[in-house]
Amino acid sequence: MKGRLAKRKFTEIELRRMMEHATNFRPDYKEGRWVVETRFRRQRWEVIVEPIPEEERLEVVTAFEAWDE
Repeated sequence: MKGRLAKRKFTEIELRRMMEHATNFRPDYKEGRWVVETRFRRQRWEVIVEPIPEEERLEVVTAFEAWDE
């Protein structure tokens, strides 16, 4: 994922901070995944995560700047 993080211009630490400051979450269109809404550098972002219950962790699938509605 390091390559993808570099393309989006944030680090793993910044991604963790985004997750800590999440404002909302909702089911994703793909079953089993969730969209975490957050803010980063004064912009709205969405982080797609997939729970791994047997390991009790969340796997980050992707993160992107949200479009204004």
